Order: sequence, then structure tokens, then C-alpha cells
Amino acid sequence: MKRFALALIALLFASSMLAQGMPPGKWWRKAEVSNFLGLTTEQQNKLENIWLGASSELIDLRSDVEKQNIALRIELDRPQLDRRAVQAAAARLNAARGRLFERELGMLVDMRGVLSDAQWSRMRAQLDRLGNDRPMPQRPNRRKP
Repeated sequence: MKRFALALIALLFASSMLAQGMPPGKWWRKAEVSNFLGLTTEQQNKLENIWLGASSELIDLRSDVEKQNIALRIELDRPQLDRRAVQAAAARLNAARGRLFERELGMLVDMRGVLSDAQWSRMRAQLDRLGNDRPMPQRPNRRKP
């Protein structure tokens, strides 16, 4: 149980998937997690196939979010701000984030469908417990001008 908790703690900080309810990465292949949940080989293979089916698209969607972040920063860094250009860049970023969220959520739903109710409950309970034990993020020290 302690090894499972440590494995999930390491996974907690790696991806946005946790926000939607799943640990990031190939958690179903980690022995501690697989044993804790009692995953069958068939379940692991189904989870792997879901991940494989989504991974390329997720890479592209994350890349688009980053590109739109850069485009917004470019607009904000211009000497003369163009409010319409900034708003358009922000709208494109928001749309890119929405597409990424929708695809991640679709993958979550597919993965959730592979788990039994008992397995899902065990994982959620452990993730909730670990999430509540995380320390509060510290604000960085700001230098005074």
C-alpha cells in the first residue's frame, strides 16, 4: 500500500489528467498500482490500447496549446497593444485548451469504462487521500525593484 501511495505521489505532478480524475502516464503498467487495483492483463491491455489511440492526438493538441500561448505572448509583448489582436489570440488559446480538455476527458471516460466500480472507487479514494496530503504550493519570493 505504501509503495502504491509513493507511485501515485510521483504521478500526481506530471499531467493534467489528474484534474479530470486519472493519474497521468501509464499508471496501469506500474506494478504497485496494478496490484493495488487488481487489474487483469486484459484490463491493462485495454487501457494501453486506449492510451495508444489517444497519445498522438494529445501530443498534437498540447502542441497547439503551447503555440497559442506563444502567439498570445507575442501579442502582449508588442510595443503598441492591439486589443482585438490580443482578444483573438486569447480566443484561439481558449479554443485549443478546450479541444485538449475534451480529448483528455474522452480518454478518461474510455479508461473509466475498463475499470470495475470497485477499482474506480479504490483509485479515486487513494488519489483523493493523496491530493489532500499534498502541501500547499509556496509563493515565490519576489525581488523588490
